[in-house]
Amino acid sequence: MSWNQWIIEYEQLIRLSFFLGVFTLVAVAEVFSPRRRLSVSKALRWMNNLSLVALNTLVLRLLFPAAAVGVAAFAENSGWGLLNHYQPPFFLAVIISVVVMDMVIYLQHVMVHAVPALWRLHMVHHVDPDFDVTTGSRFHPIEIILSMLIKFATIAVLGPPVIGVVIFEVLLNATAMFNHGNLRLPNRLDQVLRWFVVTPDMHRVHHSVIPSETNSNFGFNLPWWDRIFGTYQAQPKAGHAEMTIGIRGFQDLKKISWLPGMLALPFTHTATGYSIVERFTDRDDPAD
Repeated sequence: MSWNQWIIEYEQLIRLSFFLGVFTLVAVAEVFSPRRRLSVSKALRWMNNLSLVALNTLVLRLLFPAAAVGVAAFAENSGWGLLNHYQPPFFLAVIISVVVMDMVIYLQHVMVHAVPALWRLHMVHHVDPDFDVTTGSRFHPIEIILSMLIKFATIAVLGPPVIGVVIFEVLLNATAMFNHGNLRLPNRLDQVLRWFVVTPDMHRVHHSVIPSETNSNFGFNLPWWDRIFGTYQAQPKAGHAEMTIGIRGFQDLKKISWLPGMLALPFTHTATGYSIVERFTDRDDPAD
């Protein structure tokens, strides 16, 4: 069995192992060192958020059984993509793959805040009334499908090594759980870490009800893109303990915390005043 065949064979086990390991570590840390007091029953939110994760996993496996690693293997065998054409050293190709795919995720995240139809889907992630490890995986199935198609296109154009795709997937899942964690990190540690990875305090700003804060700190894994593209905001104006999480006008738990309500939300509701242009305005008053 070749190296690529081994990775493809055990890709699901590798990703599941890292998911369960990181999820457990962050969930336990949230108990002992929480950053904020939760406003909604954790049992209610976790049951429905994790049910959405399970549904998304099932949908992806049914629609795309080969997943991203399968597309990477096909691209490599067919000679598709820039990295397969120019053939840089393997180690460099893996690094380029992780960095470029992470930049695409950043740009995709900006796009779902800019396009109204996509924002309606992405709202499911933002209307979560609390911010913890389960929020990091709370996405509408249609957004997950679109994200996978963008990933496939990126792989076809870039031609990353199979191991580069697996490393990227593992890092993205792990950092999404970490930076959505309800974690209190020492300030000095946070200030150092946020130069290398998106921290909970950095990403929490993005879940503020204030539009200019919602439209900042789009990174999930690498923190550099927000600084490069001018979407970085160091801290929320109200402070982490006092800031309001979610979207204005969305308090009905049946619509924002129960699975049926989350699935129906993009087709029944929209949130105005959250256009990406708000990033460059002064409309920060929650009463606007």
